[in-house]
Amino acid sequence: MGLTVFLLGLVYVIFIAVLLMLKLSLSLIAVVAFGILFVQYFFSDKIALASMKGKIVTREEEPQLHALVDRLCALANMPKPKVAVARNDMPNAFATGRNPSNSVVCATTGLMRRLNEQELEAVLAHELSHVAHRDVAVMTIASFLGMVAGFLTRIELWTGGGIGGGGNRRGNGNNNQGNAGMLILVVSVVVYAVSFLITRALSRYRELSADRSGAILIGRPSNLKSALIKITGEMGRIPTRDLRRASAFNSFYFAPAISPNSMSGLFSTHPSLEKRIAQLDKLERDLMQ
Repeated sequence: MGLTVFLLGLVYVIFIAVLLMLKLSLSLIAVVAFGILFVQYFFSDKIALASMKGKIVTREEEPQLHALVDRLCALANMPKPKVAVARNDMPNAFATGRNPSNSVVCATTGLMRRLNEQELEAVLAHELSHVAHRDVAVMTIASFLGMVAGFLTRIELWTGGGIGGGGNRRGNGNNNQGNAGMLILVVSVVVYAVSFLITRALSRYRELSADRSGAILIGRPSNLKSALIKITGEMGRIPTRDLRRASAFNSFYFAPAISPNSMSGLFSTHPSLEKRIAQLDKLERDLMQ
């Protein structure tokens, strides 16, 4: 994961160096990009909860869910996040928020109906690990460069090289500016693609980390393994149209709505089920020694 972060930082440096070399005015781009980053960072919990139709619930409404979160937070010595429920038959859960004091843990009704108490606790431990390690903030910041590169790409395509200076001037100046605009477009596309792959890899590492720390917190990796297997199996019973609609939020979920195969694993936000289970099996053996 350290290597992944280093590579992402290297891409940042190269991208900014190219933009500075081309003497591109970054003021408007910076304002828009930082504006989007600000909204993502400070309002991610509200946006995610609204998008997934989650509702904050009281202890009286969901006593079991609150009791499990209370116990796990006491074990982890961390502030208790808000607890929410999404009225959705797809068995899943997610956590969001920039830090432990401003976070939400949400479980779907489909998850609560299908898992026993030990399995549900294991899933919540995984999600609380994301909160404790500030993974939402990490992934928001990590995706910033890709967002800027994507924004530059769209502007270049919409304006026909306008931000590269390809306006209505004639002669060599116009050609040079047009070439600069094309270079910005090419560099932006490449940087967007590379940063996309790197952030997806980082997301997969964060999921493995959350599996590990969540399993250690409850002391029973087998419970998390059981939950993973049960959820993946139950996903096959959910209508395909619902899974495709939910896949837009895969980066938030405990398990992806549509599991990656060997061809698409490189683009997935989550490691394969086999890899997650293998890690939990090894952890189970280590804890029993």
